[in-house]
Amino acid sequence: MLLDVETTGLSPKQDEMIEIGLLLFSYNPYADEFIEVEETHSYLREPQSSTALANYKNAYRVHGIPFEDVQGQAFQDERVQEAFSRCDFVIAHNASFDRSFICTMYPEAAQLKWHCSVRHIPWKEYGFYSSKLLYLIEKHGLGNAQTHRALDDVRQLYALLQCKNEEGDSYLRTALSRRPMSPYGESRTRSRRFGSR
Repeated sequence: MLLDVETTGLSPKQDEMIEIGLLLFSYNPYADEFIEVEETHSYLREPQSSTALANYKNAYRVHGIPFEDVQGQAFQDERVQEAFSRCDFVIAHNASFDRSFICTMYPEAAQLKWHCSVRHIPWKEYGFYSSKLLYLIEKHGLGNAQTHRALDDVRQLYALLQCKNEEGDSYLRTALSRRPMSPYGESRTRSRRFGSR
């Protein structure tokens, strides 16, 4: 599954998700074959906390989602949780950000195998100076614009992951060949224990 979220800010403790985009697809890892997109989901949600509401105006400059669009909306939790239960792994672009918000609302998602399409694909080794999604989309001839809407970004990422590296493997295969991210919360606990920043 591929996933992206839009939020009211950067901190899952003070901010909230306002949009989630999910794309479930079937893939044959042995043949490195993308079979089909099985489902896509896109949901909006009105933030509830005072801090998230206060931050909305600044966040709007990034995601461009008017507050009127999210007002009165809520994620369909059962469908989101069902999607989590069906997937073998989750990939997000800069997954540490998305995962922190997802696991705050859906703690069971911490048990999934998470991969990051920024860190688990060696973009610089492949000759790309940036790992930003829009830059990579442009360099691969997949478009020249990014809406910053969750499902749009997920669809762009899906197209990008099908492209091949110089060895002839898809970027998805490259990402999945790396060890999944450490369980959510483990790296932060380790950092505090050793006094790292």
